[in-house]
Amino acid sequence: MNILAAESHNPLIPPISEIIVGAITFGILLLVLVKFVFPQMEKTFVARREAIEGGIERAETMQADAKAALEQYRAQLAEARTEAAQIRDAARADGQQIIEELRAQAQEESARIVARGEEQLASSRQQVLNELRGQIGTLAVELAGRVVGESLADDARRSGTVDRFLDDLDGMSAATAGDAR
Repeated sequence: MNILAAESHNPLIPPISEIIVGAITFGILLLVLVKFVFPQMEKTFVARREAIEGGIERAETMQADAKAALEQYRAQLAEARTEAAQIRDAARADGQQIIEELRAQAQEESARIVARGEEQLASSRQQVLNELRGQIGTLAVELAGRVVGESLADDARRSGTVDRFLDDLDGMSAATAGDAR
């Protein structure tokens, strides 16, 4: 009969002793989980959340620092470009000034050389004129002596005659040059 009685028992409903043992085991397991496991899991989640939030904050800080460094770099680059442009402009101005100074020096040197050449030319002309006067005077005295038939050996006389003759020639050439103009 025990077999029949055991079979009459509903297999879906567990016996009370198993329910009590299962409930006590579940309570102990729940107590262990609540007391030890869940706080440890909560600490891990908090640490992980802080690490993630700290990482995000550090990343944002680093990104802000990178942006600031980039802006500073761009500002320095713009400043360097401006400074380079100023240096180029100053160099061009200095170069132009040096060219102008060298051109002025060359013109002064050219004017000085031309003036010296004109002085030498005038000196040479005067020297040639003096030599020619002497030769013309000598020739004129000899010719005049032959024409007149008298000797013009006296230096004072000869000099006066030669000077008058040359002055007359100069006056005639000056008059001719004035008429030509």
